[in-house]
Amino acid sequence: MMFSQIDQPLAYAESLLGMYCDLAGARDEATLLADFVTAVARLSGCELSQLYLLDATHTDLGLCAQYLEGVTPPRLDEALPAAYNDEQLLQFALCQNRVLYLADLGSGLYQTDFLPDAGDPWHSLLCVPLTSTLGAVQGLLLCASRAPAALQGFAGSLGVSGAFLLAQLSLRRHWQRSTAVIPGEPEAQRRASDYGLIGRSQAMRQTCRLISKVLHSPYTVLLQGETGTGKEVVARAIHDYGPRCSQPFIVQNCAALPEHLLESELFGYRKGAFTGADRDRVGLFESADGGTLLLDEVGDMPLALQAKLLRVLQESEIRPLGSNDTRKIDVRIIAATHRDLAAMVSAGDFREDLYYRLGQFPIELPALRQREGDIPQLARYFCDKTCAFLQREPLTWSDTALQLLGAYAFPGNVRELKGLVERAVLLCDGRELLPEHLLLRHRAQQDAQTLNLRLRMEQVERGLLLECLHKHAGNRTNAARELGMSRRALHYRLARLKIQPQSRKESCP
Repeated sequence: MMFSQIDQPLAYAESLLGMYCDLAGARDEATLLADFVTAVARLSGCELSQLYLLDATHTDLGLCAQYLEGVTPPRLDEALPAAYNDEQLLQFALCQNRVLYLADLGSGLYQTDFLPDAGDPWHSLLCVPLTSTLGAVQGLLLCASRAPAALQGFAGSLGVSGAFLLAQLSLRRHWQRSTAVIPGEPEAQRRASDYGLIGRSQAMRQTCRLISKVLHSPYTVLLQGETGTGKEVVARAIHDYGPRCSQPFIVQNCAALPEHLLESELFGYRKGAFTGADRDRVGLFESADGGTLLLDEVGDMPLALQAKLLRVLQESEIRPLGSNDTRKIDVRIIAATHRDLAAMVSAGDFREDLYYRLGQFPIELPALRQREGDIPQLARYFCDKTCAFLQREPLTWSDTALQLLGAYAFPGNVRELKGLVERAVLLCDGRELLPEHLLLRHRAQQDAQTLNLRLRMEQVERGLLLECLHKHAGNRTNAARELGMSRRALHYRLARLKIQPQSRKESCP
């Protein structure tokens, strides 16, 4: 029992309940912390109580509030060190997530520089780790007495009280963030027509309009676009906001498996169909019955398997490997690819009939550089998600950092932006993300203030040229043809932007 080692447990529980009521009514964060350490000292009967909390990066431990013999200073003594990472007793309790109780500090075996040295020496000490609702250690609660005291009985109740304090702090800071107004950027209100997608650019509004046209129809959707544009996110939006939302949503990357494994994965098999098939297995088509199956990177599907996929689309039936019977299915197929399927059809690498069947309703997802104004909103969204995952306080963005992101071409699109923001949050030790936290692959050397229209246009042009050259494996003739310019003009632009692609094979001019 939590109160089994405490004298007069009913009176103690009543005092504890009163403390919770007082903390819930504290007018501000400073009062909340001061009232907490005061109440802890009175509950435990100690002359000293201290509250230590980890910073936003969960690396530095700082003293946030202290009660010492009836005094709770509004500001801690500046002589105290700002961080306590070198205190072995504190670090033991913090890193091991263990309650530390020392009945006799007078032996001199322990280093206790974190305790005030005024007055008589300290005799008993209790240190309790404070954990969040997710189980992460976020700080320490310390009690000390100059007289012998059996403090270990308070560990359980003080740990629960510390968790209550952490919840109150988190709630108050959430209220502060929700009522704060970001200058120049009104809070975006989510609408049903957004389908959970982030971005208010013209390109994204057009994407949402196309989704609305096909949402409630059974037609096959072909999602096309560069790598990292969010094809799986759009496919899930079509499923989640459509009539099949209560049914399974299954994703299969067609480039992840060789042909024979991909076929058995999609269609399933019967026992004895091949060596090692010791039992029946249901395929993904059958598992997604009534729901949605996303065939990602469908352009990498082998030709032999393309014919079988075409029959599934035309007849809505499958035949597992090793079976003579077919089975009707009701599955919404969404295909996605970053390849140019029309060019693959011309080259004989993709079936023409399957191409037209998959392309009943094509949606071309815009590259991030085409989504004007969406980058700051996406950056803030990924930053908030990362901070929540890392259990640290949300960060703000400096104007120069956002300007630097806006001037970058993002060849990896939204996926690259997400990874870039996650790294920036890990690198940030303060509360504001700055340009030095952004690890851009082709980062401009100029400051964000010097990124005039000409420099911004060069950044966009560089990104377009690099993506097109990468798509054609460095072949400048094919890249020039797709860009609608002569090969000589392409050479001039590459030289001006100091781009030197490694071409594997060049066509004659």
